[in-house]
Amino acid sequence: MSPLLARLDARDRALFLRLVLTATSARSRRRFWTTLTHVGGARASIALSIASAALPGVTVAMAWRTLLLLGASHAVVQIVKRLAGRPRPTAWRGVDGPDPLVLVPDQFSFPSGHACAAMAVAVGLAAAMPSLTLPLLIVALLVGFSRVMLGVHYPGDVLVGQAIALVAAYPVLR
Repeated sequence: MSPLLARLDARDRALFLRLVLTATSARSRRRFWTTLTHVGGARASIALSIASAALPGVTVAMAWRTLLLLGASHAVVQIVKRLAGRPRPTAWRGVDGPDPLVLVPDQFSFPSGHACAAMAVAVGLAAAMPSLTLPLLIVALLVGFSRVMLGVHYPGDVLVGQAIALVAAYPVLR
């Protein structure tokens, strides 16, 4: 690992340790972040993309584009995950911090698929409903943050996942 990557990794881990919740954190906080994190899961993000066609101002074509954006960005995430091979914080139990508070979907941490999915759906819906852009982006950012809070991703994983969705949005939503 290059010195620059090693420094970024060390800072990412340090920030993770300051943000992550533990099993002894307030139950209401754990429940809030756990509920929110599921918005970026496969079931919720696919369902939101499809169901968005029923919302006022969203055409069926726009709902399909949102679904396409979700699929395209997720494909990129899965390729990068396997190329990078960064282990999740759970691989460093006892060294990096507490056990995760939600089910760990796979062994790869970088980038975050949940953060990418939430951002892809938010950007897709925001393109159809510009007046809701700010609330949609706030929810997407919070979903990403939840992945760190719950101990399954480092902050850098979340930022890159969200960036992938934003970059993928340009050609899909043009």
